[in-house]
Amino acid sequence: MGKEFKDDHHEADYEAQLRLLQIELVKLQRQIISGGLRLLVILEGRDTAGKDGTIKRVTEHLSPRETHVVALGKPSSREEGEWYFQRYVSELPSAGEIAIFNRSWYNRAGVEKVMGFCTDDQYKQFMGSVNEFEALLVNSGIQILKYYLDIDKKEQADRLESRKTDPLKQWKISPIDEQAQNKWEAYSIARDLMLLKTSSEKAPWTVVNANSKKRTHLNLIRDLLSRVSYPDKDEKILRVDAEIVMPCPPLGKKPPKLAP
Repeated sequence: MGKEFKDDHHEADYEAQLRLLQIELVKLQRQIISGGLRLLVILEGRDTAGKDGTIKRVTEHLSPRETHVVALGKPSSREEGEWYFQRYVSELPSAGEIAIFNRSWYNRAGVEKVMGFCTDDQYKQFMGSVNEFEALLVNSGIQILKYYLDIDKKEQADRLESRKTDPLKQWKISPIDEQAQNKWEAYSIARDLMLLKTSSEKAPWTVVNANSKKRTHLNLIRDLLSRVSYPDKDEKILRVDAEIVMPCPPLGKKPPKLAP
């Protein structure tokens, strides 16, 4: 993974790099607002992979009026009777907005599949329709960036233990977390199938090796900025670490080698 930002010198270096990238994010938002553009960023990944922390760094200095973080809970009984994508559609970005989904409709390809919260037919229907659904969104003018944050099993175990002992992380503990390690292999299989079947040309996946939180923050933001167009882009600070950020190949091709 390379050196971690552990001492004061490295921490200062991280903060300096992050500030420059956050300035670029503000430039990007100015362009999105003035151009009436719509950007949807989807973050998926293992439990404890760092989605919350990454989103916090992305949104820290953005306008809250035009930036929406979406983290939907368990569907209501009424929502369970709706078209599966329906409750997500109302959360999509309007002109001039950025929407960041902290988990998304891909719950069906991951947690719901592994935990038995959906039927096989529901899973198959989702996998057979999600690419077409996203193509409709892209064709309507929404740019979609999809990131899967991956960590290894030991790192997840350490982070789960940290949640139990850190009083500031108590809200993150859930019954689903308890199964994350027990069902590690099932989650790996579901992840691989999802990446294989849903990394489409219009909405490809990008995998992020998230074992280092700070490297995840910096490299994901660099990748995000490199994929969108805005004036006065500082290209020289946007080079990503190829060991951290791994674009998924087109539909049906094997994704990058990930933790089994």
